[in-house]
Amino acid sequence: MKSHELIQALDEGFTKKSNIKIAKSQKAYMRHQFDFYGLSAQQRREIQNPLFEQYFIKSKDNLEELMKALWKKKERDYQYCGQELILKYTPKWKAEYINLFEFMITHKSWWDTIDFIAPKIIAQYFTLYPEKIDCQIEKWMMSNNIWLQRSCLIFQLKHKEKLNTKLLQKIIKPLLGSKEFFINKAIGWILREYSKTNQAWVINFVEKTKLHNLTRREALKFIKKQ
Repeated sequence: MKSHELIQALDEGFTKKSNIKIAKSQKAYMRHQFDFYGLSAQQRREIQNPLFEQYFIKSKDNLEELMKALWKKKERDYQYCGQELILKYTPKWKAEYINLFEFMITHKSWWDTIDFIAPKIIAQYFTLYPEKIDCQIEKWMMSNNIWLQRSCLIFQLKHKEKLNTKLLQKIIKPLLGSKEFFINKAIGWILREYSKTNQAWVINFVEKTKLHNLTRREALKFIKKQ
């Protein structure tokens, strides 16, 4: 199955199961930025997963072509489909795939895709290519793109005891004082999640750092419940 055949099959499957009422609700939830078919995640996967088994990515060019084609589709379901598909090919990722992942972050950007791509795709990529972390994080932090910066903040979200606190502090420091909701929320989110693993570190960091009120509330949410 070629990429255009896969997308055509997805078109047919998604259209057949579409629900206009739910699609309108999904679009409203995303502030009317994207169209939807009105599918649940389970319904979408029931359609896409059998097709994934028929489609085999042979090269980096094939992967880029398919991802960019899915990213051009107006319905958000295709971006969800693409980011799940790419995880299937993790063992075949090459170092240069970071350019494709950056494309996925910076196009049709919103929290829903970023919060999948960063802690799953980018986290896995940096596990495979740890030598790329420093240069890539520096590039993204200097980009002034809030979605690249948010990705830097939350790619360690599920690292638990393996979280690099020195790197996290290095990422957070230049973002302090930001008025951007998605940045302040992300700082609080990563701190809150890490508090499950190292409460003392998070408390100490929050006490000695001038954080946005939103960030502080998020960071201490689990700690205050105890």
